[in-house]
Amino acid sequence: MSKKFTPTPHDAVFKQFLHDKATAQDFFDIWLPDDIKALCDWETLKPESETFIDPDMKPYQSDILYSVNAKGADGYIYCVLEHQSSPDKLMAWRLMRYSMAAMQRHLEAGHDKLPLVFPVLFYCGEKSPHPYSTNWLDCFERPDIAAKIYSQPFRLADVTTLDDDAIMQHRRMALLELIQKHIRRRDMTELLDSIVKLLSYNYYTDTQVITMMNYLIQEGNAASPRTFITEIAKRAEKHEEALMTIAEALKQEGRQEGIQEGVQRVARQLLADGVSPSIVKHATGLNENELMNLKNK
Repeated sequence: MSKKFTPTPHDAVFKQFLHDKATAQDFFDIWLPDDIKALCDWETLKPESETFIDPDMKPYQSDILYSVNAKGADGYIYCVLEHQSSPDKLMAWRLMRYSMAAMQRHLEAGHDKLPLVFPVLFYCGEKSPHPYSTNWLDCFERPDIAAKIYSQPFRLADVTTLDDDAIMQHRRMALLELIQKHIRRRDMTELLDSIVKLLSYNYYTDTQVITMMNYLIQEGNAASPRTFITEIAKRAEKHEEALMTIAEALKQEGRQEGIQEGVQRVARQLLADGVSPSIVKHATGLNENELMNLKNK
């Protein structure tokens, strides 16, 4: 059963005092580290409205948010009261959630940089001292691994910088990476040999191939989509039937009309073959209403 958090006299008296700006400034002067205090222009200290409170966190009803200018940059100091007789082991995670909520509200206000947010936990529980770490990384099962993940730049899978030969070695990811690397940069016919080679490895399902071809037709640059797909079909025996379904739909039609008709024919064929509507929707890009119309025809 989840814990219930309800307002108490402890909350009320704390919030009554801390909503007073002068009292809040004394609080911060006592409890903030000197290097953080040195950043703050206390003349700009003001309480923020409850619109900055994460809606999911409102049941706690014990948080107070102050903003203060920090060396010319908007920043926030977030105060949270914790007074439970059984302290929350994941309190540090709650503090992180509060902090992220304040950052998000700051961005939604039109800013394009995250503010500094300094959370403070004020504790007056029966058990003394406060028994749990206030380092949010300690909330993980493996704090050592979490520290490595969240204290350095996140891993970037930038396919635009990869060499094509390296991409070709990426097994089942190779087709997706190769196409998405070049979709905005090259005539897709230049990739024909590479695409055929990847399809020959039998890594991909017909649904994946159909999805990719639909993507190529809609977003790629090929002088003749039908010729392009027909050539792939001739050289990729396993997927020939699925590819020819698209190619035939493009026959004797203009590019835009052919694309739409091709997508619809592919969708009808997939539905007739018993493929679930959700998969067909992802494979073709059609919405639910368009799929419903096709099924009713």
